[in-house]
Amino acid sequence: MTMYNRPFAPNIISELKENEIFVFGSNLAGAHAGGAARVANVRFGAVWGQGVGLQGRSYAIPTMQGGVDTIKPYVDEFILFAKQHPEYTFLVTRIGCGIAGFREKDIAPLFRDALDVNNVLLPDSFVRILS
Repeated sequence: MTMYNRPFAPNIISELKENEIFVFGSNLAGAHAGGAARVANVRFGAVWGQGVGLQGRSYAIPTMQGGVDTIKPYVDEFILFAKQHPEYTFLVTRIGCGIAGFREKDIAPLFRDALDVNNVLLPDSFVRILS
């Protein structure tokens, strides 16, 4: 049984500490026009036209290209990236649960493998679903 014994990602993230990375849902085109993607673009260095991965102090996970099954490979890639970069703390937003229109109960299971990754802070709603 996995235990999540660290803080949750804040529900609203308007600033980051030095080592923190804002993890948000994007689209493959990298058009960061609304929701958390806009926050990432305006505040945390998300690059217009880049829809995947680390950019500035943010990390994009595409959520607009199809069903949950199309999001999973990008979440898996993110979790691997987080494991390889323990110098960062990743604050995961409720990716896919805003403009993309998914439900938390459908997205949270994609992050099951992140429960054991100490530098990934998940939303409390995701952790409740996974517990």
